[in-house]
Amino acid sequence: MEEPLLQARLEKLARLRAEGIDPYPPRAPRVEPIGYVISCYSGLEPEERSGERASIAGRIMAIRRMGKASFFDLRDGTGKIQLHAASDVLGEEEYKRLRSCDIGDFISVTGEVFRTKRGELTVELEGWKFLSKALRPLPEKWHGLKDVELRYRHRSLDLIANAEVREKFVRRSRMIAAIRRFLDRRGFLEVETPIMQPIAGGATARPFVTHHNALDIDLYLRVAPELYLKRLIIGGLEQVYELGKNFRNEGISTEHNPEFTTLEIYEAYSDYEGMMTLAEELISESAREVLGETKITYQGETIDLAPPWRRVGLLDAVEAATGITASGKSAAEILSQARKKGIALPEDLSRGKLIEKLFEDFVEPTLIQPTIVRDYPIEISPLAKRKPGDDDLVERFELFIGGMEVANAFTELNDPLDQRARFEAQERLRESGDEEAQRIDEDFLFALEHGMPPTGGIGFGIDRLAMLLTDSPSIREVILFPTLKGKKEGR
Repeated sequence: MEEPLLQARLEKLARLRAEGIDPYPPRAPRVEPIGYVISCYSGLEPEERSGERASIAGRIMAIRRMGKASFFDLRDGTGKIQLHAASDVLGEEEYKRLRSCDIGDFISVTGEVFRTKRGELTVELEGWKFLSKALRPLPEKWHGLKDVELRYRHRSLDLIANAEVREKFVRRSRMIAAIRRFLDRRGFLEVETPIMQPIAGGATARPFVTHHNALDIDLYLRVAPELYLKRLIIGGLEQVYELGKNFRNEGISTEHNPEFTTLEIYEAYSDYEGMMTLAEELISESAREVLGETKITYQGETIDLAPPWRRVGLLDAVEAATGITASGKSAAEILSQARKKGIALPEDLSRGKLIEKLFEDFVEPTLIQPTIVRDYPIEISPLAKRKPGDDDLVERFELFIGGMEVANAFTELNDPLDQRARFEAQERLRESGDEEAQRIDEDFLFALEHGMPPTGGIGFGIDRLAMLLTDSPSIREVILFPTLKGKKEGR
């Protein structure tokens, strides 16, 4: 079906060129945004004419041909407006050429603004110009694009066909701008650190690897910018943040995409308590700026982002949900308790991993309202500072909203000897087959040995925050070009 339509449009393209008309001129005439025109003439009554002319440009979204007169719907990035074209105004040749346009073509027009008898704001065409010929029809007769795989693979069509998709990405962009303004007002400095790194550090994750031909070395797409941002703290840049891409060679789900956007923030002379307050203020203020309020609806649940948020210890949350006591217990003792309660757990996991598994299965899905879960096992937190009075725990928290993790924060480890020992423990895990374990980063340790002040650090999942503020069930709904499988034959 599509090829005959393509051929017909190619023939129209050829006719335009034969008539001396450039179907892809290098520039458009000066025009006003359609949304601005709509706002200027919103007070017109039915059948009232403004006596004023407007010049606008956009994509033709609908055509209603009626002999000597035709109606068009024209849309740009700010709105949609109706056009009325008549042969006795444009002349027979220009009117015929305009009628031969297809849905999807771009044109610019000039004419008087009026409101029809039915109340539709309309531009009475007095002149027009061709701007760009669309060779393929818009999807599904322009009533919407529903095939999920096609929507993600051909995002341009998705944006054309679905107004709610365009609004999601506009909201995401405004959220990011609001976050930047929040941090800039508080004296934080936005910085950039390497995407390609000689050691994939700063997070427990499996990296992507590439090769630098000129240097003949393997490099890794970063899994986190953390170790570079801490070097800036050491160097005296005491409030820094980076908003950018990370890459983790892991599974794809509704909450995971291999390429994703994070915000990492580090502040000297702060700690994880300071990061809790910062998280409350950053998210609530950004939501208020973007949405006008702090209450959101996410997948049928009403969530209030206004602080203060609930705070709970990780071990307490696990015990409350499962009845298993983890504090002061070994891996064997935790497994024994789980078996007695009929809870199946992998028997090859460390104590910290067992606690993490129980939390993910029994607690995390229940955390709908903003909840700060604090104080994590040291085995799963190699970059966080020990909690005073309890060597098994570190000062770390994760923030959960809508049943998913949206932030991870530490009182940063600044003892170089302790950090080296933690890295060495991670290396042993790698040797035993854990591809996500971290490596020893000698350059980072060298910097750390020169002294780092007490520091608080936090990382936010920007895509997940966008999911919350747009009520999107999947991370792929808020990433313009998510990672997909290879293209199927014929698609």
